[in-house]
Amino acid sequence: MKREIINKIEDFLSEKINHIKPVGGGCINDARIITTEKENKYFLKFNLSSKRDMFPKEANGLIELKKSGAIRIPDVISVDNNYLLLEMIEHSNKAKTFWEDFGRGFAKLHKYLSSSYGFFEDNYIGSTLQLNIPNDKEKNDWCEYYFNKRLLFQYRLAEKNGYTDSSLNSAFIKLEKKICKILGNDLGIPSLLHGDLWSGNFITDETGNACLIDPAVYYGNREADLAMTKLFGGFDPVFYYSYNEIFPFDDGYHYRENIYKLYHVLNHLNLFGSGYYRQALNLMMYYI
Repeated sequence: MKREIINKIEDFLSEKINHIKPVGGGCINDARIITTEKENKYFLKFNLSSKRDMFPKEANGLIELKKSGAIRIPDVISVDNNYLLLEMIEHSNKAKTFWEDFGRGFAKLHKYLSSSYGFFEDNYIGSTLQLNIPNDKEKNDWCEYYFNKRLLFQYRLAEKNGYTDSSLNSAFIKLEKKICKILGNDLGIPSLLHGDLWSGNFITDETGNACLIDPAVYYGNREADLAMTKLFGGFDPVFYYSYNEIFPFDDGYHYRENIYKLYHVLNHLNLFGSGYYRQALNLMMYYI
């Protein structure tokens, strides 16, 4: 860990750092738990080679999520181009009502609304750029927004990276022609989305409740968030039952899950390679 980061943090906190403990978890950034001379603990993410705006944009996403007051979000203590210093959340075992409370809290998060789709800045999904700023039409047209800013962007990136072929291209062209029919007409008001919620992007705090981390925030259709929770599993059925009590699912939700999973699978194709090719193709073929 570079001394320049330690110096910046010590200057900001007006305290010396006495102890630095490595922690695992992320595949993009390094992480440490730091303890100061006054026994204050913080969680530190850092990366000297990261994109210079990655940490500031992650901080803005955390701040936006916190506005909803729905689920615990770690406080942003300090942010720089090469690091993000967060409130230290002490891990604990899940409370008996963990999944019930989490589902209800997630529904309340989705009831925090905006007048248009997108976000005031682009950010990142993993290490991939995520386009958020809508054009005038996309502000109020979810089909237009989701296709252009999510699916088409990822597909063009896959073409550039050499992961597409004639089969995938043919399927994508057919999917484009059906996308608005798939998504439907009753799309609701844009909800605040975590953007990348899988089992690795929440932790259990000292009270046994959920705390959201590592967001890719924007305002969109809430089904996009819900579909991501099912891509890799790990969410108890009680989570969805409790969510539905607070914010009932729209008709046809299960049919639309795969179109929202596709964005993340294409992103994984771009991040991790051709091992995700077949899954991406199958998700497209489900609709055509």
